[in-house]
Amino acid sequence: MHALGQGWMCTPTPGLRRVMVLLAAALVSASVAAGEGWREEGVQYGQVGADVVLSCASAPGCSGVEWRRDGAATLPEGCVLRDGDLLLPRAELSAGGAYSCHDGTGQLLRSVSLRLGYLPGIPSVTCRASDYENFSCSWTPSVETFLPTRYITTYRKKLLMGDEKWRTQTSQVGPCVQDPGRPRTCTVPKCEFWSSYRLNVTEVNPLGSSFRLLDVTMQAIIKPDPPEGLVVEPVPLAPRRLRVRWQYPASWPKEPHFQLKFRLQYRPVAHGSWSMVETVNLSEVITDAFSGLEHVVQVGAKDFLDAGNWSEWSAEARATPGPGLTVTPGDEAITDASLESPAEEPSLAPNPEPVDRSDPMEKVAILISLGIFAFVILAVVLGIASAVWLRLRKPNKDETKKHDFLPAAVHMRALPKAQIL
Repeated sequence: MHALGQGWMCTPTPGLRRVMVLLAAALVSASVAAGEGWREEGVQYGQVGADVVLSCASAPGCSGVEWRRDGAATLPEGCVLRDGDLLLPRAELSAGGAYSCHDGTGQLLRSVSLRLGYLPGIPSVTCRASDYENFSCSWTPSVETFLPTRYITTYRKKLLMGDEKWRTQTSQVGPCVQDPGRPRTCTVPKCEFWSSYRLNVTEVNPLGSSFRLLDVTMQAIIKPDPPEGLVVEPVPLAPRRLRVRWQYPASWPKEPHFQLKFRLQYRPVAHGSWSMVETVNLSEVITDAFSGLEHVVQVGAKDFLDAGNWSEWSAEARATPGPGLTVTPGDEAITDASLESPAEEPSLAPNPEPVDRSDPMEKVAILISLGIFAFVILAVVLGIASAVWLRLRKPNKDETKKHDFLPAAVHMRALPKAQIL
């Protein structure tokens, strides 16, 4: 077999050399073992662009042999017969086929199926976690080899030491499990959400192997599946409202410490721009829909703590807001009990045109502003009243006399009795 067990196709960066040296021995042995598995009887593999030699079963040095390709004597251009062997210099992909060697009498000495292709390239790998317990990786080959290919996928949990170097333990290494029903994908089960992993995807074919190392952090690759069960319904008697509800994706385990948040986008079908709101609930009421126009709604999900990425948008759901309620002078008032909720208060407009309903949050903001304004006015009035009271308050005559009594008494005691009398 030509060029079996070729060297690695990628050059390690300085930061990865130490780890890759440890991996190289294991991967080389795995590559050789995989190559041996392709040693089929009567099949020979060769690399496109390299010299390929097909040996005949005759004794060495025998020149009285004839080579045929696909049963005909026509051989690829440039072929050379050397001591009974057939040399294909710089073989092209089209040179593959069924070759046979015959003696001078035409008797078959050997037949071989030549399959030509390329060495594996470095695969392109991406990883994603649809929940906080597992992550999966998928890859695509960078080179079409035209040869049978296998993949070896393993992971290694990374532990950060005090000297800021990564070390590994035997118990932290395992296979990234491949699913036959999902080609070129593998899954690392029972992960730790706050941990990091190093994934190794090795592509192997009969000519050699190549691998990709990828560092994976769960928080960075988490991307939930889209929410499910999206339902959009018009709100009775509310011409500008739509009620939307949905469910967690089935792949996201429901645990109190790992919740999702959601964003809702909606627009009239005839319009091109979206409106969007975020919520942590599983339902929302759209309050600014256009009466009589069909609306399209989608919902997406993301980790509540903002880790990772938003999910893809869910499948679309559509609904049209219903018409408002018209009231004639003879109609009786409709009580609040006839409505599903205060948010579904019917329109009392004399025509079915959209009614401009203010948002409840705006009402709360107005009430708070009025309260602050009233408090400021009251404080100003109290301040003015206090200042006026202090200016008007003056000491009376009785108080003045009390303050002057003691000095007068002392003065009188100091005078002679004749003056006092």
